[in-house]
Amino acid sequence: MVVFNESRCNVATKSYVTDPRVQKHRWWILAAVGLFTFMSTLDASIVNIALPVISSDLKVPMNQAEWVVSIYLIVICALLLLFGKLGDSLGKIKIFRIGTVLFVLGSLLAGFNGSFYLLLLARIVQALGASMTMANNNGIVTEIFPFSERGRALGMIGSFVALGAIAGPGLGGIVLSQLSWGYIFWLNVPIGVVTIIIGQAILPADLTKSHEKIDRFGAITMALFMVSLFVGIFLGQEIGFTKPLILGLFAFALIIGTTFVHIENHHASPLLSFSLFKNGAFTMSLLCGFLIFVTNFFFNVISPFYLENARGLKPNLAGFILMAYPIVQVIVAPLAGALSDKIGPELITFCGLILILLSQIGYMLTDLGTPLWLFTAIIGFVGFGNGIFQAPNNTIVMNSVDAKDLGIAGGMNALVRNLGMVVGISFATTVLFAAMSHYKGTKVTTYINGQPDIFIYGMHVSFLIAAIICAIAAMITGYRLIKRPTQPTKGDS
Repeated sequence: MVVFNESRCNVATKSYVTDPRVQKHRWWILAAVGLFTFMSTLDASIVNIALPVISSDLKVPMNQAEWVVSIYLIVICALLLLFGKLGDSLGKIKIFRIGTVLFVLGSLLAGFNGSFYLLLLARIVQALGASMTMANNNGIVTEIFPFSERGRALGMIGSFVALGAIAGPGLGGIVLSQLSWGYIFWLNVPIGVVTIIIGQAILPADLTKSHEKIDRFGAITMALFMVSLFVGIFLGQEIGFTKPLILGLFAFALIIGTTFVHIENHHASPLLSFSLFKNGAFTMSLLCGFLIFVTNFFFNVISPFYLENARGLKPNLAGFILMAYPIVQVIVAPLAGALSDKIGPELITFCGLILILLSQIGYMLTDLGTPLWLFTAIIGFVGFGNGIFQAPNNTIVMNSVDAKDLGIAGGMNALVRNLGMVVGISFATTVLFAAMSHYKGTKVTTYINGQPDIFIYGMHVSFLIAAIICAIAAMITGYRLIKRPTQPTKGDS
């Protein structure tokens, strides 16, 4: 039976909960943490729509320009667990603060269009800061908020995450319609500086520090595993997954990943304690979160083709339509989090997944004759489902671990999100073009002008696969709902 232990995280929160100054500013703290969460997640997706312009301005081929997105995701995923562990050891707020400064610095550098390599370096700096903030945001919120408000607070963090992850194409299109691509990054700077100043004034000193030594060899092998795996995925999309180089990268990733598991199972203070995965609530919630981010990024990949190529809309209009998703989700998620505080999160997450599944079926039935208002409504509907699902699911993840593991739990939560993005983008692209190739009878690697029927076929197949992935997540969550304790333990403070 899956046990959802509500009292596990209360030890750390009591010191903060009884501090009047911290409680007075807790919602401001949430806003500061949430803004950086939004910006760091947004920067994983907003650049996609600007790649053709960046490619032209910096005079680099499109396949090289795509590394502006890829290198950001690779660095984040390679370091999330390390910074989550550092947060547990040295203090989550300390690591978060360092990350905010690095992220703003990287954003400033990225806006200058001096050279392609400067842009890549800036993206690495951005990713360092983003991984620091992503790994520790949920842990900070879990420590500061009392149990009775934790679902609502994590729901708002979930809103910032979802808003950043899905708003990229829409917001990017709006910015590019008026400004140069550098402003995609520079918009972060004034917001980031103001948030740093607010955070400096209101973020409390760290109270929970384990002072454990960091498993350096584990951190190195984890980073090598992520880099080899992701480089293999991104290069494989470009040159084919059967090439010796790609197969070699995947083989190396398998070997180094196995080495990482061996190291962690025999280390006194591992980077990642695999005993965490014995907790069914923790494991199933992470898996469901991963599957839903994969599902969501099918939409991220396919929707610009549908709106701009197949329907012939201008980027700014397409951007406004795509904004329906994050607008609905950012409204719904805090409400769902607050409701989960009252009735428990399992039922709410299941209802959210059913709504997401229905929306994937709606996408699957969309064609060139579908009214744009109906397509926009389906986008809003999936935002509603995600808003209901994400916040309670994050609450389950963070409430199912001990206080000393909040940093690593937050790091794992962020890691599966980013893995979901990468796998979703790669899998969606592969399925879309494979289906289009099957329909046309020859290899297809892009949208074919004048033949929208080929794309529509590929889109239908892609959303069928997305619906299947979502259905798997719904079944896992349904099992968790059935197995939940009839009388959950009440904890807090």
